[in-house]
Amino acid sequence: MTVTIALEPPRQADVVSLLELSDAYAASLYPADSNHMVDVSSLEKPEVSFFVARNGDRVIGCCALVDAGDGTAEIKRMFVDEAARGLKLGRRLMEAILERGDMLRLSAVRLETGIYQPEAIGLYRAYGFVEIEAFGNYRPDPLSIFMEKRLS
Repeated sequence: MTVTIALEPPRQADVVSLLELSDAYAASLYPADSNHMVDVSSLEKPEVSFFVARNGDRVIGCCALVDAGDGTAEIKRMFVDEAARGLKLGRRLMEAILERGDMLRLSAVRLETGIYQPEAIGLYRAYGFVEIEAFGNYRPDPLSIFMEKRLS
C-alpha cells in the first residue's frame, strides 16, 4: 500500500464524500449544537491548508489547518475512513499538520474534539497537545475538549 498525503483542494467528489462520512460519524456521537464542523466552502479559504491522504487514487483521510491570523491555527476536519483505520494515518496527518505549522512559523496549533473520541484524544496527547480553555468563537461545552500544542 502506497499512502500519500498532499495539499489538495477540498472540493473534489471523493473528498466531499469523506467529509460526509465525517459528518455522519460526528452526528452519531454528539448533538448538533456540540458539532463544530466547517463546510467545504470554509475549507477553500486562502488561510486553510487542506491535506488529503490517498491510497493510490482512493481518498482515505483528510485534515485542515486553519490559520487564525494571530500566530495560531486550528486543526479542523481530521478524519480517517473507517476502512483505513489502524494504518497509523492519524499520525501521518498530524505530522503533516505540525510540519505545516512550523513552515508557517505558528506559535501554537489548537483544536476542539469531542469527549467520546478517545483515540483522537490519545493521538493529540501523544503529540504534546495539552488541554486549554475554550478559544476563539467556542463556548465551554461539557462534550468538548480544547487542546493546544505550542510550536515556538
